[in-house]
Amino acid sequence: MGFLSNFRKELQSAKAKKAAQINGKTLKGLLKTFKEERDQVEKETGTRPEIDDTTRMYMQKVLNVWISEGKNIDEEKFWREVDYNRQFTHPVEYYEIKN
Repeated sequence: MGFLSNFRKELQSAKAKKAAQINGKTLKGLLKTFKEERDQVEKETGTRPEIDDTTRMYMQKVLNVWISEGKNIDEEKFWREVDYNRQFTHPVEYYEIKN
């Protein structure tokens, strides 16, 4: 019985990990699309539009994932950088708090 329950737990864990990877790739693709749209608007109008609520929600999810993975993220630096400039122009390490 113990073998089957361990196998079941490992299988569920593997499925959850694969789903998280797929969701992460989808999320990154959406953020890239949002960024490209903002780049296009900036090119046409000369001013960069504010990040809409949907994009902000996805970015918050990314931030939450980084924090749940144990990364110590400087949220103020994260939001200032992605809001003012582009979305995720730097690697995760850029946003991490240096001790």
